[in-house]
Amino acid sequence: MKRSSDDHQLAFDSEMEPHKRSSDHHHHQPKPHSDHRHHAPEDNNGAYCKRGLLLLVIPVALFLNITVLDLVFRQYNVWSFFNGFSPVIPGIPPKEDKLLGGLLLPGFDEKSCLSRYESVLYLKELKRQPSSSLISKLRSYEALHKRCGPYTESYNKTVELIKSGERPFPDTGCKYVIWIPFNGLGNKILSLTTAFLYAIVTNRTVLASPMDHVPELFCEPFPGTSLFLPEDFPVAGEFNGFDQNSKHCYGNIVKNKLIDRSDVSQLPPFVYNNLFHNKDRYDELFFQDEHQMFLQKIPWLIIKTDEYFIPSLFEIPSFQKVLENMFPDRESVFHLLARYLFHPTNPVWEMITRYHDAYLTGADEKIGLQVRVFDGPGPFQHVLDQILGCTMKENILPQIINNPKDPNINSSRKNKTKVVVLMTSLSSWYADRIRDMYLQHPTLNGEVVRVHQPSHEEEQKWSEILHYSKALAEIYLLGMSDRLVTSGCSTFGYVAQGFGGLHSWLMFEPKNRKVPDPPCIRVTSMDPCYLIRPADTSKAALVPYAKPCEDRSIGLKLVPVNKTTF
Repeated sequence: MKRSSDDHQLAFDSEMEPHKRSSDHHHHQPKPHSDHRHHAPEDNNGAYCKRGLLLLVIPVALFLNITVLDLVFRQYNVWSFFNGFSPVIPGIPPKEDKLLGGLLLPGFDEKSCLSRYESVLYLKELKRQPSSSLISKLRSYEALHKRCGPYTESYNKTVELIKSGERPFPDTGCKYVIWIPFNGLGNKILSLTTAFLYAIVTNRTVLASPMDHVPELFCEPFPGTSLFLPEDFPVAGEFNGFDQNSKHCYGNIVKNKLIDRSDVSQLPPFVYNNLFHNKDRYDELFFQDEHQMFLQKIPWLIIKTDEYFIPSLFEIPSFQKVLENMFPDRESVFHLLARYLFHPTNPVWEMITRYHDAYLTGADEKIGLQVRVFDGPGPFQHVLDQILGCTMKENILPQIINNPKDPNINSSRKNKTKVVVLMTSLSSWYADRIRDMYLQHPTLNGEVVRVHQPSHEEEQKWSEILHYSKALAEIYLLGMSDRLVTSGCSTFGYVAQGFGGLHSWLMFEPKNRKVPDPPCIRVTSMDPCYLIRPADTSKAALVPYAKPCEDRSIGLKLVPVNKTTF
């Protein structure tokens, strides 16, 4: 598909070589017919008709046979013997792939959101198939959101409850979760996914407060309605002031007994839930069944979080069965929900595909390296040493030959495997060093290695849409990797891993600026880590498939049922 050029391109580093597209179009004149046999004029005409018909029939027959063969070969996994080759025509994915196994609905205007149906061409097929229970829940939720979405009759009636003070609350047929975005883009994607799943299991409609450019990054995920909370919502202007000490905060309400929770006349029309990383034990009451029963009475729940607390939802007894039915493969939760929810808007998607087509197309292997440094701006030598220690030990990056007289050098030139390394970091220093290493040393097996870094912002820029667009583009590009290395405790890396359905190699966070031993580990599950799980688990329904994270012992993550130990 030809894409128009616009002002939303990624800022490439100046040292990157420009991508060269072939523009040679050779027009061959057909040779004159050289058959010297003599035929009557009517015979020649008949021959030409037959040839024309044959020229029409042959490609149709070939296409039909290839399509049938492809279906058969896919059924019996024959294509795996051909190193992943598939005859499916690029740009025309099969319908079942385009809709991700029923995860997505058909019927959206494709031009208004190219990524919705094109992502399968880049992120490839789902690594896990959605269950019938999940698909059923999504279709039911879409109907609920359409009935309860912004400015519907039910929405307007429920908004009036905030203004009227009427008690007990009349049944409007709709209840809501309002998600307040907070912290970096990775945190936002993980926490919105969490709010969405919570809305499904509690039969609520999720609405996102339109802050921090989120509407400019993602298409509307639901048909015929909007994910975003209208700006004229009565208490929208108070969102930034909500904290643990707010009179609307549920933890504070319980702690200081601000209301009699058994008296329906005192029920508030909305409650704020403080669920980001500074939550205390009163905020964590949210994860207990008895408090969930009370919260079900409240029309509007407002949630502020920067965390992926889905693993703790599985430990709430009243939620457990429905969640297990939706996700029989526990590690697939974020992978499936993210591919359903998050479709980059056209400007961002064009940025992603332009970069992919310019720098990643044609690679025999794509390796993603995501570097996040929490110990100051850097760059740091020990971080580079950790990257190389991990990727060389695990045979992720091609091995180099340090001795120029090594006899393997000549034989290695026969191998022309093209390896593209995509690096993301706030600093360009790490990519420069790795690029220099491959320029100065031959590889052991003769691989041709290219190292690219789309951007280097030097620091996070919390309010710039271009910064967020670049970040989202880089997350998607990392998700297109064949193998991925990520930084521990980085939500950016968690999201990239989940989009791609990858089991990344996770680099441990360095202590005292020393390379950890080992420098990295292959993750057991592609699902993200809930970095700070609730401290009190006395009333949790502990499950064997929720385990401490590899990179954060106080965290919690979902693992495959058959892999309950690390």
